[in-house]
Amino acid sequence: MELFNKRKDVEFYEIGVFTEDWQPIPFVSAYRMAHVRYLGHLKFDVYIRKADADRATYVCSQSKLRGDGTGTLLASRICSKFQQ
Repeated sequence: MELFNKRKDVEFYEIGVFTEDWQPIPFVSAYRMAHVRYLGHLKFDVYIRKADADRATYVCSQSKLRGDGTGTLLASRICSKFQQ
C-alpha cells in the first residue's frame, strides 16, 4: 500500500482492515498509526491471516486530528478494496 498526505492539517493516519460489513479484521503491518508529513509518501505492507483472507474487503487510512479548539475539524477515511 502507499499513503500520500495532501492535507496540511494532518500528520497522523490510522490503518485498518475491514470486512464488507465494516467489521475490523486483525492484521499485521509495520504501522497501525503512521506519521506522514504534508506531501509525504509512505509505502507499507499489510498481512492478513489466511483464515481471514476471504473476509477482508477493505484496507483504510483514517486521518487523526489534533484540535486546538478554535475551528471545525474534518476527519477523513480513504479506503481501497482488495481484489478477490
